[in-house]
Amino acid sequence: MNVVIIGGVAAGTKAAAKLKRMDQTIRITLLSRDRDISYAGCGLPYYVGGAIESRGELIVNTPEKYTALTGVTVHTEREAFRLDSAQRQIFAKNLENGEEELYPYDACVVATGASSIVPPLPGVQAEGVFKMRTPDDAEQLRTYLTAKQARRAVVVGGGFIGLEIAENLLMRGLSVTVVDIAPQVMPNVLDPEMANFAKKHLQKAGVRVLTGTKVTEILAEGNKVTGVLTSAGKIVADVVVMSVGIRPNTAWLSDSGIQMERGLIVVDDQLRTNLPDVYAAGDCVIVKNRLTGAAQWSAMGSSANYEGRTLAQALAGQDKHYPGVLGTGVVKLPGLNGGRTGLTEEQARQAGYDLETALAVTDDKAHYYPGAAFFVTKLIADKASHRLLGIQVFGPGAVDKMIDIAVTGISMGARLEDFENLDYAYAPPFSTAIHPFVQAVYVLLNKLTGVLESMTPAEYAAGAAKEYTVVDVAPQPSIPGARWVDLGKVNGPIEGLAKDQKLLLVCAKGKRGYFLQNRLKAFGYTQTKVLEGAVFFNDVKVEGAQSTVSPQDVTRVKALGFLQDKRTPDRFNGRVITRNGKVSAEESKVIAEAAERFGSGEITMTSRLTLEIQGVPYANIEPLRDYLAQNGLETGGTGSKVRPVVSCKGTTCQYGLIDTFALSEEIHERFYHGYRDVKLPHKFKIAVGGCPNNCVKPDLNDLGVIGQRIPEIDASKCHGCKVCQVENACPIHVAKVVDGIVSIDADACNHCGRCVNKCPFDAITRYTGGYKVYVGGRWGKHVAQGRALDKIFSSKEEVLDVIEKAILLFREQGITGERFSDTIARLGFDQVQAQLLSDELLQRKQENLSAQKHLVGGATC
Repeated sequence: MNVVIIGGVAAGTKAAAKLKRMDQTIRITLLSRDRDISYAGCGLPYYVGGAIESRGELIVNTPEKYTALTGVTVHTEREAFRLDSAQRQIFAKNLENGEEELYPYDACVVATGASSIVPPLPGVQAEGVFKMRTPDDAEQLRTYLTAKQARRAVVVGGGFIGLEIAENLLMRGLSVTVVDIAPQVMPNVLDPEMANFAKKHLQKAGVRVLTGTKVTEILAEGNKVTGVLTSAGKIVADVVVMSVGIRPNTAWLSDSGIQMERGLIVVDDQLRTNLPDVYAAGDCVIVKNRLTGAAQWSAMGSSANYEGRTLAQALAGQDKHYPGVLGTGVVKLPGLNGGRTGLTEEQARQAGYDLETALAVTDDKAHYYPGAAFFVTKLIADKASHRLLGIQVFGPGAVDKMIDIAVTGISMGARLEDFENLDYAYAPPFSTAIHPFVQAVYVLLNKLTGVLESMTPAEYAAGAAKEYTVVDVAPQPSIPGARWVDLGKVNGPIEGLAKDQKLLLVCAKGKRGYFLQNRLKAFGYTQTKVLEGAVFFNDVKVEGAQSTVSPQDVTRVKALGFLQDKRTPDRFNGRVITRNGKVSAEESKVIAEAAERFGSGEITMTSRLTLEIQGVPYANIEPLRDYLAQNGLETGGTGSKVRPVVSCKGTTCQYGLIDTFALSEEIHERFYHGYRDVKLPHKFKIAVGGCPNNCVKPDLNDLGVIGQRIPEIDASKCHGCKVCQVENACPIHVAKVVDGIVSIDADACNHCGRCVNKCPFDAITRYTGGYKVYVGGRWGKHVAQGRALDKIFSSKEEVLDVIEKAILLFREQGITGERFSDTIARLGFDQVQAQLLSDELLQRKQENLSAQKHLVGGATC
């Protein structure tokens, strides 16, 4: 039998390899339009971000390796353009030489996949606009980011790939904005309240998210992208990634007679099309939903592989059938993982189910084990049968295990009761004694049986709690304006709360609210509701209560650059990051407008040349950040991290010896942005001075760089003048005429360079330019004078390397809570200097940065 397979990524290569293993006598020819086959498309964002270091790691098999392993003949750069089912032949174009080729077949497999949709927007062809579908796309984007030193990115599209590329651009130190025309991220994947949780988390992590926003134009100057124009305004960008979706590569089949829906090939459960001996699999086909039987498109690498394998088995004569998909997916966000399978609430209703949902916040492992975190789990089940229909989960840890349990249960028609006593694995590093999935099942079962009466986050957001009195059940009062109840002391009716009063019971995660409801029911209370997800998931506010901000939120927004004004309970001063104390006229206008719209209208300058917008109400923080981000500005500059760089204006100053603006901006991009997620023992401040005048006190910072000009004396040209112009020019009086020859004490000279060209006889015209680096300075409550490294560095690259080594040394050898000066004092300056002048710290860089260290840090402002 002669089989021709068109498409060489997931479904095509899997089908070919499996079929060849089942019958070595079958001749299989695989045609691929691309040069690469069998590549890891799902890994592309992580190649852009650097987690995957080399392009070669994305290539599962080269054509040569694949042929050697399987015996399949592979022809790359062959684009099929016609299928003639009557004559059983495929017409393809050889993209290397332009010639047409003919491939007869006994059986044909179409696995041509899908391609990125690039909407026909004005400017979409500009340099700096990318899609993300093939290794070439990822390679081009990664190269561009480095070559152009991109700082600001816009990702158009908030689906799986869009959010993954956003995370990886953030990891590279870029300021990232995600724009989606849909009213939520991951539309048709998550229910709105779960999507909103993801959006809030992304915003906390530093990603700007604009939903319900349409991109209308790509802006460019000289064909180089400068931003995007949206229905919400202009967003400045150095790079734009289009991730608005994909379309199946099936246009070439339009006159073949093959049955399609919305461009997708219709197949049966053995992946057969309506044409004789023509099969199809992967991103170009529409299969069915396992639960509902309705047609469903699942463009996932996992589905493609399963389909390819099943197709091969059916083609080889086995009675194998593909049961369909559940829309399973997982996504990695900054510091948070998300997953889902089955039906969303809306999808279940459309399928005719009478459903019930529950949202539970649980520990993901034993709470006392280091690194324990949480799962936010939403379950959806059929009310009558208690059959599980869907799940959505968020958490920093292994959400995939929660999803996989649900996949197994849904696929086998499990009822909630079937999960109650399953013998799941338990040990403190891995799980809780009652598995988190089972805990969520208990919550939903309690709700279905009436043991728990609750209000969902979606209902709360829609205003269902309007007539309810909010009862705070946290161990300590935490909700302004709510009636706090000490759970441990509730042994009867609560004074001031009527038994028929509508009470919304709210705690930290939901458990204490349930405990209180149980007691109150026993005491005759009839209208209590527990808020699912409690304050962990919901923004709980009591109408008319004095606005205050929880300590947790004060800490959270501090990390975003907003410091609480001690005179108020809910107003903050937001730090607008300037790269070196310099702002453009346009930026100044934006900051002034932001201060008027979102703050008190006042702007102050901090001692580190950072602008602060004063008096920003807590509710205005995210709108302010969004407004600034749309204009290429950001807030931040707090926490135990590298701080924004402060620079004098040595670039333009009469005494300036180096381009301080350029150097400080490069330090800012490389270490403030590039190390934004690197936690240190304490804050790490960097200052750049143009000369030894030390206007910005580089030697009182954790690390300071000072421009140097080391004079060189040509004694043969010295006339020993009675009034020496060089001596007169020296501001610290270390230039002296001794025995008729001018000399400079090398140990005392501060290398300000003011003596250069002062001699009328050219005794000092030559000099060596360079940089002096101080380490271990600090000022504030405790002052420490930094000490200069012995070496005067002659190149900017050397200085940047030393800065990076100092940061790495501080992270690796500093103790949480101590300043860099303390670390140097403890280790000894000589030992620190020896490390900073060698390359061993750089060699240990990845190991250092990947270590879980200084998760709290010592910075308080």
